[in-house]
Amino acid sequence: MRTLPTASILPGTISVIAAGSYIDPFVLLKEVTESELDPSRLLIDPNAVLITDEHKQAEKKAGLRETIGSTLSGTGAAVVSRLLRNGTAQFAGYDDRLKPFIQNTRQFLRERLKRGERIIVEGTQGFGLSPLHSVDYPNVTSRDTTAAGFLSEVGLSPLDVDEVIMVLRAFPIRVAGNSGPLPNECDWESIAKNSGYESDLTERTTVTDMVRRVAYFDATVVREAIEANNPNKIVLNHVDYIDASCRKTNQLNSKTEQFVALVEQEIGSRINFVGFGPSSIVSRVGESRTVKSTAISA
Repeated sequence: MRTLPTASILPGTISVIAAGSYIDPFVLLKEVTESELDPSRLLIDPNAVLITDEHKQAEKKAGLRETIGSTLSGTGAAVVSRLLRNGTAQFAGYDDRLKPFIQNTRQFLRERLKRGERIIVEGTQGFGLSPLHSVDYPNVTSRDTTAAGFLSEVGLSPLDVDEVIMVLRAFPIRVAGNSGPLPNECDWESIAKNSGYESDLTERTTVTDMVRRVAYFDATVVREAIEANNPNKIVLNHVDYIDASCRKTNQLNSKTEQFVALVEQEIGSRINFVGFGPSSIVSRVGESRTVKSTAISA
């Protein structure tokens, strides 16, 4: 998914695309069709901004793929059009294709909170790509990637939050090309060989379908992310890339326990949940965690 919240695939979840979102209508409607999402389960704020072909062309002409490894999705140019305030920004509320989904999402979410319902605000990309806080500028994304930034885009208060969950990868990634520093960079073949996977683990980027850059774990940016976000839960995904056998057992073994312990030592925080594959997130005390929530794309 590029636009729909990840949790949209779960039955009964309401997906909310908030005012701070940037939408490519063609991508969104394609995802709605392919996922067979019931239109009643999707809300779009009228103040969300549309990504147009002009935005994509502007990024291409600026040479952003060559200079910073941009995916040329048009998001950054759409952000610029909104901030220029010169009448060039196009809003979701005026797009006939999106009318069935348009609703004031801030009011919707506030009503749900008053009823005591649960909401997940799903962030985008990683802390190391924040244009405000990353040391790798200009090799960053076009919007802030902190928990506080996500709340601002959604229209909720910090006082509404009772959990900040940070998700890490055992092997960090960057998009292909000149996308910035990636300490301890390696390759997918080495990861597969060292983990015992016989299948190809190569990951490709969602937007450009190019092979992602990948590296061995580095704690520096994670410690910075913890400082900025102060999470009370941390999830470590792709632990099966350390030992493929964990994907079958959904349990840590001596090799992966040692790796998780080393990560905890280096980041100075406990790992609460570990992931062994697409459908397996397990707590360190052996309890699975499921939350029925309203999903928000920030």
